[in-house]
Amino acid sequence: MHKITAFTSRNIKEILRDPLSYIFCLGFPLVMLIVMTLVNASIPEQAGMTIFRIDRLSGGIAVFGQTFIMLFTALSVSKDRSGAFLVRMYATPMTSSDFTAGYILPMLAISVVQCVVTYVASFIISLITGVELNLLGMLVSVIALIPSAVMFVGFGLLFGTLFNDKAAPGLCSIIISLGSFLGGIWFDAEATGGVLEKLCKCLPFIYCTKAARAAIAMDFTFDNFWLPVIVVSACAAVVAAVSSVVFRVKMKADLA
Repeated sequence: MHKITAFTSRNIKEILRDPLSYIFCLGFPLVMLIVMTLVNASIPEQAGMTIFRIDRLSGGIAVFGQTFIMLFTALSVSKDRSGAFLVRMYATPMTSSDFTAGYILPMLAISVVQCVVTYVASFIISLITGVELNLLGMLVSVIALIPSAVMFVGFGLLFGTLFNDKAAPGLCSIIISLGSFLGGIWFDAEATGGVLEKLCKCLPFIYCTKAARAAIAMDFTFDNFWLPVIVVSACAAVVAAVSSVVFRVKMKADLA
């Protein structure tokens, strides 16, 4: 446990020293929150469009922010590999499980902080716009988004292990685009119907958004909350397991 704690502390310090982490992990989601709120204010009420209203937007932005946690996980791992830092660390008594936990845990902590900051900003916006937000629902949403955070961090660990620090960000950008577009963050995917809706439901991203929004609305029905949580949790377990196995294989290959 001491080895994991020490490695986790090192990774947190590396992230906090990088100014881009504040821009992308905290600043950019908040900017999008404000911009989309302004967009919502310009939409006529007759249009009946609520996707950008703060009670629905906040959950989507929280998920959107997690995709950038994935990006920084990939960058952190790939940079450590390309700089031979991990190769030197392999000489220590640390196991592959210690390394993966040391990367995953700080990113999860940062993801929770990011989510809290997003919801605090959302609550302030709700007071300004007059849209009611449930404080208890936002707290539940923070907890409900932990499986989602594990999934995105797992993707970051996987890409960072398989690719260098130049290729990994590009692959993460693909997931960011898929997660934001097919996750129902910027439009009501279920209202579109047809092939697009089926495609969205084949991927886990829309379930992340549904779970976050349902928790905020205190809507704990099976279809709206529990099913999305189960789907995302299952995907998170698979992605985390695969990324851990791939890291272990790469570690053995580097030691050979």
